[in-house]
Amino acid sequence: MKGIYFLILKLNNNIDLAIGKLGTFHFNTGYYYYIGSAFGTGGFKRVTRHFNVASGKNNTRKWHIDHLLPHSEVICAVLLPTGEALECKAAQTLIGFSELIPGFGCSDCACKSHLFFSEKDIKDNIIRIANKLTENESIIIYPGI
Repeated sequence: MKGIYFLILKLNNNIDLAIGKLGTFHFNTGYYYYIGSAFGTGGFKRVTRHFNVASGKNNTRKWHIDHLLPHSEVICAVLLPTGEALECKAAQTLIGFSELIPGFGCSDCACKSHLFFSEKDIKDNIIRIANKLTENESIIIYPGI
């Protein structure tokens, strides 16, 4: 299965992290929302990989998000099975709900960011956005909440 996803993370402490070639970023305590695509050969197996990086089962740092994951609690992922590349459209919808982290996760598109921050949990907004993007087709919450 392929599509796009929202990865919902919680950071319990402020931290400064080196993010590959992007440089060092300061991350505040709160919630982070990452938008990714899963159109490659593994499809949504990429999301399982994110969970494994966060838990320490995988130490490879391939994408920007891989540097933040080991310091975060992964709340869940909202999977949007689709053949349509909605990743950038999804990023645009989050601008009104949260603060963007400039240049993060968007090196292959013209978006300002694919990682967003909020002091409060906006998971319900993410689920509404996901349903709207897929026109109420089925979305999947992984793991189930």
